[in-house]
Amino acid sequence: MAALPEVEHPRKAFGWAARDPSGLLSPFNFSRRETGAKDVTFKVLYCGICHSDLHKVKNEWGNSTYPLVPGHELVGIVTEVGSKVEKFKVGDKVGVGCLVDSCRSCQNCADNLENYCPKFTLTYDDKYIDGTTTYGGYSDFMVTDEHFVIRIPDNLPLDAAAPLLCAGITVYSPLRYYGLDKPGLHVGVVGLGGLGHTAVKFAKAFGANVTVISTSPNKKEEAIEHLGADSFLISRDQDQMQAAMGTLDGIIDTVSAVHPLLPLIGLLKSHGKLVMLGAPEKPLELSVFPLLMGRKMVAGSLIGGLKETQEMIDFAAKHNVKPDIEVIPIDYVNTAMERLLKADVKYRFVIDIGNTLKPSS
Repeated sequence: MAALPEVEHPRKAFGWAARDPSGLLSPFNFSRRETGAKDVTFKVLYCGICHSDLHKVKNEWGNSTYPLVPGHELVGIVTEVGSKVEKFKVGDKVGVGCLVDSCRSCQNCADNLENYCPKFTLTYDDKYIDGTTTYGGYSDFMVTDEHFVIRIPDNLPLDAAAPLLCAGITVYSPLRYYGLDKPGLHVGVVGLGGLGHTAVKFAKAFGANVTVISTSPNKKEEAIEHLGADSFLISRDQDQMQAAMGTLDGIIDTVSAVHPLLPLIGLLKSHGKLVMLGAPEKPLELSVFPLLMGRKMVAGSLIGGLKETQEMIDFAAKHNVKPDIEVIPIDYVNTAMERLLKADVKYRFVIDIGNTLKPSS
């Protein structure tokens, strides 16, 4: 893990923070470190709102520390680089996702899988190696080691790029790793929220035939007409599910609520893969016998390493993969959190930090 500069966070920063488990955010003054030799400092222009932000500000996972500045989907323009920075210069369009450090010495780090490093440092509500708190992207600027900074291609709008740094890599990585990125494969996507709609777009860009699997019949038109899915299954309709048995090469499951896995496993062909991206609060029931009958797999995946995240962003720019977003001002953030709780967004809120975050707000 890289050592931080000896100067202790003297620069004034401004953002919005939660102070307690009520989850309400309000203006917050704090400080960030000076730009170290390997650091990139950038003005934050946009920051996506991830569902995990909602969990964290309300302490729903039981490990939040306050004050807490959320945000791990932040993009902006470089304003300063350290003397040993090699990849970036002032004026570059950049972003930071879920990680701002890792040990740099374990096998996962050596394999460009910093996301599986046992000592990674999260972008917010975590501690740097010197013990100082990490603050996220609901703020005016960011200072990050260049290794954890992603270059944003010029043809990818910054507001749309922001959610790709979490939601995008979360679905891109398993599609690639589990071999579901080949043209002609039949891929299912469970859930049509921030992750699910992005999974549909990436799977289509890879050339897959995509089936959306949902409990909500009213999402069919949206899935097919707007997002370009090829078919739609209502998971509670036993006739539909029965007719689709054994038709999918793989399934990307984005649902975080407790739900039955057996019907989904039944949709898989032999050697099919059910990849879990959601994290339900309670254990899910898993019968082994259906896995034996067809050598099927239930697996998981967590974001991606920095090399793969850059690959994902470049792929998105090349193939015009952009999340559907609703851009909001910072002072709307508490209302946005309430709406997110009700899944009342298509499909990702993005805060316009650059134009609306002011010290007087």
